[in-house]
Amino acid sequence: MNEEKKIQATQHNLIMENRKNLTVSGVSDVDSFDEQAVVIFTDMGELTVRGSDLHIIKLSVDIGELTMEGNISSLSYSDEQPRSGGFFSKVFR
Repeated sequence: MNEEKKIQATQHNLIMENRKNLTVSGVSDVDSFDEQAVVIFTDMGELTVRGSDLHIIKLSVDIGELTMEGNISSLSYSDEQPRSGGFFSKVFR
């Protein structure tokens, strides 16, 4: 069972459509979000999405997927490892 989760955790994809819609897989948590920036913990490091009118449409940490929309201006990675617990893990304790 743990081996299956490990295999799924290694899948990390970004799908952006017209710089308006973004789907990210391999998501472990969301650290912070507002209309200008969303900080996402992924299996490949911390991903920061910047833009305007950003909204999270769907987040499922069980399957590791996030869908968002807005005017996306940049995507950047940091090699920081995910901390234990982000915003949603604190909310859903």
